[in-house]
Order: sequence, then C-alpha cells, then structure tokens
Amino acid sequence: MKVLITGGAGFIGSHVADLLVSKDFDVTILDNLSSGSKSNLPANIHLKEADIRDLNLTAWFDQEKFDSVIHLAAQTSVPESLADPYADCDINILGLVNLLEASRKSGVKRFLFASTAAIYGDVTHFPTPEDSPAEPLSFYGLSKWSEECYLKLYQKNFGLDYVILRYSNVYGERQGDLGEGGVISIFTKKLAKNDSITLYGDGEQTRDFIYVKDVAQANYQALLTSGTNQAYNISTGSEISLLKLIDILADLAQVQPNILREPAREGDITKSLLSPSLAKAHLNWTAKTPLEDGLRATLLSLYD
Repeated sequence: MKVLITGGAGFIGSHVADLLVSKDFDVTILDNLSSGSKSNLPANIHLKEADIRDLNLTAWFDQEKFDSVIHLAAQTSVPESLADPYADCDINILGLVNLLEASRKSGVKRFLFASTAAIYGDVTHFPTPEDSPAEPLSFYGLSKWSEECYLKLYQKNFGLDYVILRYSNVYGERQGDLGEGGVISIFTKKLAKNDSITLYGDGEQTRDFIYVKDVAQANYQALLTSGTNQAYNISTGSEISLLKLIDILADLAQVQPNILREPAREGDITKSLLSPSLAKAHLNWTAKTPLEDGLRATLLSLYD
C-alpha cells in the first residue's frame, strides 16, 4: 500500500512513519519542516518539502497515485488559535480542503484524519463517547470539528472514504511544547533540568494522556479496518490530574518540583476523558502502554 503522511516529520507523524515502514508500507512524507525535523524520519524515506496549502499538490498527487493519506499536519495549539484565528483556519481548514481536492482527483481510496478531544469542549458525560455533541471552546477545536464535517461531505458527494481519529492528549518522545499533550513535554524538560514548573489553574484539571506509539498503532489499524466513514476516540479511557502527573514525573526524575502558579488559560477545558470502546470494537485497537512506562521512556529520551 502506498501511503502519504502529512506532517510526517513531526511528533506523531514520525512515529506513524516508523511503524508503517517496519511493516513494509510504501511511505512518503509531506512536511514543510516548520516544526518537524528530518532527524525524526526513518532512513531513505521519500520526503517532499511543501506546505499542505500548496495548490501544486494536486498535480503531484496525480503523479504519485497514493492509496491512502494520513493527515497529521496542523496548527495544534489552543492558545495560538485564540491569538490568531485566521492562521488556525488557513492552515487547518484550507489546508485540509486542498488535500481533499488532490485526493479525490487522484483516486485516493482512504483518508485518515487526526482530530481531537477538543471538539467536545467541557462535556458532562464521562467517558465521553463519539456521539456526544461538539461544543468546542477554542478555534482549534472548532477548526477540527469543521474539518470533520468536510470529510463527511466529501464522502457523501465524491465517495472518498475516511477514518477520523479523535486523539486525547498524546505524549512521548520527539514531542514539542505546543499542542494538546505538550504539557508533558514541557514538564519533563523542566524536571530534567530541575527548573520550576508553571501550572495554569488549580492543577485539578484532568486529561486522558495516551502514548504516541499507541497512537501510531491506531493509525495502522485504521488503514486496514472495514469500519470506514466513522470517528473513533483514540484514548486510554482513564484520567489523571495535572498535579498527580507532576508527582509521578518528579518521582521518575528523582527531583522535588518547584511549582509556579498562574491563572487558568482561556479555552482550556477542565476535564477530558474519552471512551475508546468504538476503537476497540471496530479497529481492534486498545492502548497498551501504562502511563508510568510511557513517561519513563519520554524522560529517558531527553538524556539520549
């Protein structure tokens, strides 16, 4: 199978690329390297340096004839989406439409899309199932929800099959400090240097953290599933407060954390806990990595 991974030199994309290459997929990476790095990529992989908004991609898609696209390139920061809604819309929504046009015109059979728990907003039903209403609190969450709607209409009007993966808070090696799981990247780097940690809000807000290699496996399963044209929560189904997370990381790093308090940030949700039941049933997927094991691997990677 010939697969294109957008954002494939980045955090999640590079782990997906590693897994697919190990399973003998024909993998191509599309990345403008604004946040990704060539050093994240497997050896000898085909990389096209370009932006997902590049209108010349349609001709390139037609030449390459990809079977499937895994779309991971995005603006992923909630604060950045609130500071610059235009850029968030431009990258996420217009970038997606450009890829969908290139995909449907070139005969792509399946389009995998990285969505987010942020589409749900502050919900009251936990663990949150996929049929919960979308009530995003940020323009990032809104852009991702809008993109899901585009996928549904492209399938209805053009027959382009899709799989939507709504990630909870992803963490692991190679992660930057932005995005939804970036708090772990920030905390681990600070603790590794024995620096102070800034905590926004009271620290009791909870998140459903999922290890990046489990997310890569979910993408692999989504390429093979017969359960297309469906959204799936990709999560552990368990939650932890940020204060408890700091305690675990401090124990692993063998340091005493110094916490600086700041007011809660606009657009941040107070509780996030997704139900992964549909993914288990239709993707034959469950998260395998215990939180402490994933945190340990993430912390150790900083010393490599």
